[in-house]
Amino acid sequence: MANSPQAKKRARHNESRFAINKARRSRIRTYLRKVEEAIASGDKDTAQAALRAAQPELMRGVTKGVFHKNTAARKMSRLSSRVKALG
Repeated sequence: MANSPQAKKRARHNESRFAINKARRSRIRTYLRKVEEAIASGDKDTAQAALRAAQPELMRGVTKGVFHKNTAARKMSRLSSRVKALG
Protein backbone atom coordinates (compact mmCIF):
# COMPACT_ATOMS: atom_id res chain seq x y z
CA MET A 1 0.00 0.00 0.00
CA ALA A 2 1.16 3.51 -0.82
CA ASN A 3 2.36 5.48 2.21
CA SER A 4 3.41 8.94 1.09
CA PRO A 5 0.83 11.43 -0.17
CA GLN A 6 2.52 11.52 -3.58
CA ALA A 7 2.42 7.72 -3.86
CA LYS A 8 -1.29 7.78 -2.96
CA LYS A 9 -1.90 10.39 -5.62
CA ARG A 10 0.02 8.33 -8.19
CA ALA A 11 -2.10 5.29 -7.33
CA ARG A 12 -5.29 7.30 -7.89
CA HIS A 13 -3.96 8.73 -11.11
CA ASN A 14 -2.90 5.29 -12.37
CA GLU A 15 -6.41 3.94 -11.80
CA SER A 16 -8.02 6.74 -13.79
CA ARG A 17 -5.49 6.41 -16.64
CA PHE A 18 -6.02 2.64 -16.69
CA ALA A 19 -9.78 3.14 -17.14
CA ILE A 20 -9.26 5.67 -19.94
CA ASN A 21 -6.70 3.50 -21.73
CA LYS A 22 -8.90 0.42 -21.35
CA ALA A 23 -11.83 2.21 -22.99
CA ARG A 24 -9.60 3.50 -25.78
CA ARG A 25 -8.12 0.03 -26.40
CA SER A 26 -11.61 -1.50 -26.46
CA ARG A 27 -12.81 1.11 -28.96
CA ILE A 28 -9.87 0.42 -31.28
CA ARG A 29 -10.42 -3.34 -31.07
CA THR A 30 -14.05 -2.83 -32.05
CA TYR A 31 -12.98 -0.98 -35.19
CA LEU A 32 -10.47 -3.72 -36.01
CA ARG A 33 -13.12 -6.39 -35.46
CA LYS A 34 -15.43 -4.64 -37.94
CA VAL A 35 -12.68 -4.85 -40.55
CA GLU A 36 -12.12 -8.54 -39.76
CA GLU A 37 -15.84 -9.29 -40.09
CA ALA A 38 -16.04 -7.46 -43.42
CA ILE A 39 -13.05 -9.44 -44.69
CA ALA A 40 -14.64 -12.71 -43.51
CA SER A 41 -17.89 -11.87 -45.30
CA GLY A 42 -15.93 -11.21 -48.51
CA ASP A 43 -17.40 -7.73 -49.09
CA LYS A 44 -14.54 -5.61 -50.42
CA ASP A 45 -16.35 -2.23 -50.34
CA THR A 46 -17.45 -2.69 -46.72
CA ALA A 47 -13.97 -3.89 -45.77
CA GLN A 48 -12.35 -0.84 -47.36
CA ALA A 49 -14.77 1.51 -45.62
CA ALA A 50 -14.16 -0.21 -42.27
CA LEU A 51 -10.39 -0.03 -42.83
CA ARG A 52 -10.59 3.71 -43.57
CA ALA A 53 -12.57 4.19 -40.36
CA ALA A 54 -10.17 2.06 -38.31
CA GLN A 55 -6.96 3.73 -39.48
CA PRO A 56 -7.32 7.09 -37.67
CA GLU A 57 -8.55 5.34 -34.52
CA LEU A 58 -5.49 3.10 -34.48
CA MET A 59 -3.13 6.02 -35.06
CA ARG A 60 -4.86 8.00 -32.31
CA GLY A 61 -4.12 5.07 -30.02
CA VAL A 62 -0.45 5.44 -30.93
CA THR A 63 -0.37 9.15 -30.13
CA LYS A 64 -2.13 8.53 -26.81
CA GLY A 65 0.37 5.83 -25.87
CA VAL A 66 -2.01 2.86 -25.90
CA PHE A 67 -0.24 1.05 -28.75
CA HIS A 68 3.33 1.11 -29.99
CA LYS A 69 3.87 2.77 -33.36
CA ASN A 70 5.23 -0.39 -34.99
CA THR A 71 2.35 -2.49 -33.65
CA ALA A 72 -0.19 -0.16 -35.24
CA ALA A 73 1.77 -0.07 -38.50
CA ARG A 74 1.95 -3.86 -38.57
CA LYS A 75 -1.79 -4.23 -37.94
CA MET A 76 -2.67 -1.70 -40.65
CA SER A 77 -0.30 -3.32 -43.13
CA ARG A 78 -1.68 -6.81 -42.58
CA LEU A 79 -5.29 -5.69 -42.70
CA SER A 80 -4.82 -3.58 -45.82
CA SER A 81 -3.09 -6.42 -47.65
CA ARG A 82 -5.95 -8.77 -46.75
CA VAL A 83 -8.53 -6.23 -47.95
CA LYS A 84 -6.58 -5.71 -51.16
CA ALA A 85 -6.51 -9.48 -51.78
CA LEU A 86 -10.32 -9.73 -51.63
CA GLY A 87 -10.60 -8.64 -55.27
